[in-house]
Amino acid sequence: MIYNFSDFHFPDRPARLYPDTPERPWILEVGFGDGRFWPHFAASFPEAPNYLGVEISGTSLLKAERRLRAAGLSNAVLTRLPATPLIREVVPPGALDAIVVNFPDPWPKAGHEEHRLLRAPFFRLAASRLKPGGAVLFTTDHEEYFEFACREAEASGVMAVHLTEPPPPAALETKYARKWRDLGLDPRHARFVPTASASTLADEFPVTAARFPDSEDAPAVPHAILTLPADFAPTAFAKHTARGGVTRENPDGWTVVLLDLYASLGKDGWVALAHVVEGELTQEVLVGITAREDGSHLIRLSRFGGPVVTPGVKAAVGVLTGWLEGQGARVTHRGY
Repeated sequence: MIYNFSDFHFPDRPARLYPDTPERPWILEVGFGDGRFWPHFAASFPEAPNYLGVEISGTSLLKAERRLRAAGLSNAVLTRLPATPLIREVVPPGALDAIVVNFPDPWPKAGHEEHRLLRAPFFRLAASRLKPGGAVLFTTDHEEYFEFACREAEASGVMAVHLTEPPPPAALETKYARKWRDLGLDPRHARFVPTASASTLADEFPVTAARFPDSEDAPAVPHAILTLPADFAPTAFAKHTARGGVTRENPDGWTVVLLDLYASLGKDGWVALAHVVEGELTQEVLVGITAREDGSHLIRLSRFGGPVVTPGVKAAVGVLTGWLEGQGARVTHRGY
């Protein structure tokens, strides 16, 4: 089954995602490619564990979904997202039995190490979501990245590095494993085991996302109420960028870019298109400016496109409200 980010709950539970097999182990694969690993690995268990796969390639997503369906693996959820926001927002603390990372992009060029997945912050996040006895299973053909990942795991302060175990045989059946095997290259494997309990790390990685409320009139929908000046002219709009939200838990903060302002179809008002970046997570959302009977205007996040309500998305409503204040609007209520 393929999920959009907005289809998940934050956090989510195996009982909801896998109602027929909630008691089975829960395994996450990061970067599943065309899906060759999981049918092989699942067959090594008496019963196939519950599977959560994350990938950024849409083409790979469709190929993997067909492959898992052909293998009869119905207790599998696939999604197209960066791994970090999925793990942080969807997976509860101490819920996963394993995180599998096979042949990730090594980002081999000098100065590109910051793009690598297996760095100390990721290991701390992973440790917060793994059960006691769980582990990150890592296989790669890239020697330098292997050594880098092992150093980062140790630097995280919450992972022990075990190098003696061979890779699961299934890891050698992926597209890249076969490619490197044909070239005569041997992969390296590590098992990273948490040395700190998930409960001690959970506060470091709080869940900040929320589903769009069932009702657009619910108080939780980010909104504001203001009165526009009589001479307000949307033609004066120019692309506007704002940044903020930097905290110890969220060092990247958020960036909101108001891209354009459009006249609403069938309504008295406008719609703003906002580009929201929060670390690896990017969303484009619509924020409406709708006239009310009393002459004021309601600024409200739109349901269109299935936005996930994150601090950055809430900030987008605030950034638009602030821009309108700069045009002379008077704000009477803020709900974001």
